[in-house]
Amino acid sequence: MKHIYLIALIPAAAATLSAAASAPEVNAVAPYVMPANQPVSPRSFTYMPDGTSYAMLSADGKSIERFDIRTGDKLDVLLNVTTARETKLDGIEGFELSPDASKVLVWTASEPVYRRSFRAEYYVYEVRSRLMRPLSAQHPRQQSPLFSPDSRMVAFVADNNVHIAKLDYKSEVSVTEDGRRNAIINGVPDWVYEEEFTTTSSMVWAPDNQTLCYLKYNETDVPTYDMTTYEGSCRPQTQYALYPGTWSYKYPVAGEPNSRVSLHSYDIETRKIKDIALPDSRIEYIPRIGYAPGGTVLLAATLNRDQNHYEIYSVNPASTVVKSVYAEDSKTWISPASYEGLTLLPQGFVVNSWATGYNRLTMYSYTGAELRRLTTDDADVTDYYGCDAEGNHYYQQAAPTPMDRTVRLLDPKGRVTDISPAAGGSSAQFSPGCRFMMLRHSSVSQAPVYTMCTSAGKALRTLEDNASYAAKYAGCISPREFFTMTSDGNTLNGYMVKPAGFDPARKYPVVMFQYSGPGSQEVLNRWQVDWQEAFAREGYLVVCVDGRGTGGRGRAFCDVVYRNLGHYETIDQLAAARYVASLPYADAARIGIFGWSYGGYEALMAATAADNPYAAAVAVAPVTDWRYYDSVYAERYMLTPQQNEDGYNESAPVRRFTRLKCPLLMMYGTADDNVHPANTLEFVSRLQSAGILCDMLVFPNMNHSIYGCNARSVVYGNMLRWLNLNMK
Repeated sequence: MKHIYLIALIPAAAATLSAAASAPEVNAVAPYVMPANQPVSPRSFTYMPDGTSYAMLSADGKSIERFDIRTGDKLDVLLNVTTARETKLDGIEGFELSPDASKVLVWTASEPVYRRSFRAEYYVYEVRSRLMRPLSAQHPRQQSPLFSPDSRMVAFVADNNVHIAKLDYKSEVSVTEDGRRNAIINGVPDWVYEEEFTTTSSMVWAPDNQTLCYLKYNETDVPTYDMTTYEGSCRPQTQYALYPGTWSYKYPVAGEPNSRVSLHSYDIETRKIKDIALPDSRIEYIPRIGYAPGGTVLLAATLNRDQNHYEIYSVNPASTVVKSVYAEDSKTWISPASYEGLTLLPQGFVVNSWATGYNRLTMYSYTGAELRRLTTDDADVTDYYGCDAEGNHYYQQAAPTPMDRTVRLLDPKGRVTDISPAAGGSSAQFSPGCRFMMLRHSSVSQAPVYTMCTSAGKALRTLEDNASYAAKYAGCISPREFFTMTSDGNTLNGYMVKPAGFDPARKYPVVMFQYSGPGSQEVLNRWQVDWQEAFAREGYLVVCVDGRGTGGRGRAFCDVVYRNLGHYETIDQLAAARYVASLPYADAARIGIFGWSYGGYEALMAATAADNPYAAAVAVAPVTDWRYYDSVYAERYMLTPQQNEDGYNESAPVRRFTRLKCPLLMMYGTADDNVHPANTLEFVSRLQSAGILCDMLVFPNMNHSIYGCNARSVVYGNMLRWLNLNMK
């Protein structure tokens, strides 16, 4: 359950509700929620291999242009669909450069697979000759194409099999042939790997171009989950106008079988596949594989099912010899940053581990020797960007406070320099070689500013300052104010948005908002305009508190929730509600709680807690029993139901429903492949059996994000209407 709001791509012709037909509450929130609330960002670009220029797709999707990083001057045009030879396209959706930039992969007609992945019609364009040809003559759509290091081949997946297009010979080779839907997947991850290990490709090329390594997922024993599909009005599926359809996929819930994952290598010359056996029988997951730059060593990052033992193996794909080069054990769970942030450099690999209490960076040699502890301070490293030729390392850290994100430079002598503003939220996109970076910075009072800088932080030019965007909201929104409070002896961070025209002598209804999931953070010094500002304009005091289990504050603050999700989070949310009730301008009799996804789960946990103060509760797409949720996420924090039956029972809102005393509104999308509709339906079923009332709004064919065709405005407009009826 990654804390990500998925934004679906909506065709221009998609049906939408007219503003005139919308409810007044929907109109009230629409300017403040997606898509209307989004600040301007520079168009997506790709750095060129030279590290001094970048390529960008034109606004009309007809050309790819190259620009100078320092000046922004247009240098040349890499591709123009009107002058391409052999294949003519009306436009393209996106592109990927080959390692030597001699070729460009472009795609059109994309269709989503899961949250991050998609299939599309890919074409290979040769920059010098202007020739454009389909990537594959045998497979109309491809997934996760990957250039070989010499730019002469492309590996891709089609129909669950790995294939290689040999561009020099205009030929195609099938690496695997056993792929089959809902059974065998080669080269790309299954649903739970993509969702919880944040990966869309399971293939890597050897630096010498002679070997392709890939993962195979045997999901035959994983239970199948069926989702009902309807015609709907947003992107209508007319084939289901009279009879609903069914979409089936493999989804392992907690305690059920996962895919059996295995590692394989393919020799380009001999066309032989070798099975690479990893030595530990406890290995359940292989979340990452990668080659050491310029070498023959493949690293495979592995986890046991309990996700408390992490081991990295060095593999020789030719001999299949395997050696352990790193191992980490935890009394709770291994931080996902350890494998998701694993970075392979020429001189060694960098691990971001919280084994010493905070997420800290350490570099190791490819034989497993510790080379250098890069960070040692008591602040979580939240991203690692890389290292330049001079030995400077670049990273992002939750500093100077856990609510901030600062981009930092560590030089070879151990000196740390902030290369972004210290207060606020900064992130960076570095060029190859780390000579330049695009810096994004915002704060609660500063809309995002995008600046092209040197790697030392010297500004070269502003790409976007969002001045006109910020002016649109000037005078319309109340600034977010930070505060701290205590719960169970712990200091918690929070923010509040006060009602428009705030009068401290009045008492206002309160909406408590939280997400609360392990490692997440909502209380951040960043720019955000969303439903909170809309509700404040409608007379609500909106308050958010990050309780125990959330991120940015080290391991102990986070892993206290182990095996007992919902327990400490609820204690802290109740303490936050009592704190707010004590404020002279808050109406203690009119406090509501709201959350989405994990936040919806916690809203139900808090609203079913003994002596809770809530006058109303709203839960969108909530988990109602961790037995219903996927194996990787649920077991990371809870182990399996077989190992932790009491923990699962105590953490399940469906077992606490009789304690619900306040009005409840639930909302979900019928096509939510992440937190299934069954979560809400099982909870509502129990309420009905007990004669307990609740309200519910269903979004046909919408996924976990409930986005597109005005849906986001309807979610918050309905919530506003409902709270007005129950709390005002």
